[in-house]
Amino acid sequence: MKNGKILVGITHGDVNGVGYEIILKLFSEPAMLELCTPVIYGSPKVATYHRKAMDLGTNFVTIQRASDVVDGKLNLVDCLTEEVKIDFGQPSAESGRAALAALERAMADYKEGLFDVLVTAPINKATIQGEGFHFPGHTEYIQERVGEGNEALMILMNDALRVALVTTHLPIREVAPAISKEAVKRKLRIFYEALRKDFNVEKPRIAVLALNPHAGDGGLLGTEEQDAIIPAISEMEKEGVFCFGPYPADGFFGNRTYEYFDGVLAMYHDQGLAPFKALAMTDGVNYTAGLPIVRTSPDHGTAYDIAGQGKADEASLRQAVYTALDVFRNRKRYEEAHANPLRKQYHERRDDSDKLKLNAPEE
Repeated sequence: MKNGKILVGITHGDVNGVGYEIILKLFSEPAMLELCTPVIYGSPKVATYHRKAMDLGTNFVTIQRASDVVDGKLNLVDCLTEEVKIDFGQPSAESGRAALAALERAMADYKEGLFDVLVTAPINKATIQGEGFHFPGHTEYIQERVGEGNEALMILMNDALRVALVTTHLPIREVAPAISKEAVKRKLRIFYEALRKDFNVEKPRIAVLALNPHAGDGGLLGTEEQDAIIPAISEMEKEGVFCFGPYPADGFFGNRTYEYFDGVLAMYHDQGLAPFKALAMTDGVNYTAGLPIVRTSPDHGTAYDIAGQGKADEASLRQAVYTALDVFRNRKRYEEAHANPLRKQYHERRDDSDKLKLNAPEE
C-alpha cells in the first residue's frame, strides 16, 4: 500500500482488443484514483495509440518499475522491448507476445511485493501460447507462477450470484472423467474458505449442480451423481461445510433457486458461465480464489468485434477493481480477527484459569 491506498496492478491484455479502452475509460474518473493507486503493465506507445484512436482524454505517467508509482495518477510500466503493430479486432502473434510480456513483468513484481492485487484485462488464449505460456488461460498460468502450491478456483460473480467451477477450460469430452469425488471435495473446500475469508460470509451455503440432465435420473442418464457428487456432498457436510444438491442446472437457474445460496458450484465451464453471463454480463467479475494473490478480471473477452470503436463498456472492469479491493480488505480483517486467538481470549476475558495462563504467550 502507498499512502494508505491499495496498489492495483493491471495487465493490458490483448492490445488488439478492448483492454486499453476500458482501462483508460475507467481511470478517467477521478474517484477511481482516490480509491486506489493503479499500475498498468503495458506500453506507453500502445496506450497512446489507443487513446488517440478513440479520442480519450485520460492521462498517465510512465514509470520504470512499480516501486516508482505516483499517487493520484494512472501509472504505466513499460514492459515491451519491441514495436507492436496494432490491428484492432485482429488476433496476431505480436499481440500475444505483448500480452505475455505484461503478465511476466506483473508476476515478477508481485513476487517482489511491489503491488497488492492484480486485475487482468482479457487475453486471446490462442495467440498468447508459446514459450513461457502453455496454459488454457490466466487462472492456470497464475496458479503455476505465484500459487505457492495452492489450487486455484475460478469464481464468476456479481452482487447477486457467485458461480465456481470444478473443471474450467476443458473440452466437453474430458469433463465427465474429471468429475471425481475428490475433485468435487477439493473445490468445495476452496470455495467454502473463499466465501468466509474473501467475502466475509460467516456460514456459507453452497449449492452443488449435477453433471447430467435431471441429476442423472437415478443412473439412467449417467452415474457421476451417484458415484462422485453425492458422496462428496455427504463427506463435506461431515466436515462442517454447508453444501446441498446436486441440483439439475436448468431448473436451478430457471427457478432462481440460486438466490437462496451464497455460492453455486458448477461441474463445467458453460454449465455455470452461460447462465451467469445471461444474468450478469455487464457487471460480472472473474475472481481467482484459493491463491495467495488476489486476482480479478472482467468477465468478458477481448471483444474484437467492437475493438477500436469506442463502444466498450468499462463496467465489468470497474467491478473487477472494486472486488479486488474488497477481497484484499476482507482478507486483512480475517487475518487480524483470527491471529493468535488464544492471546485475544486471554486478554479480553481476563480469565485467571491456570490453563489459559499456561497457554497464553508471554508478553
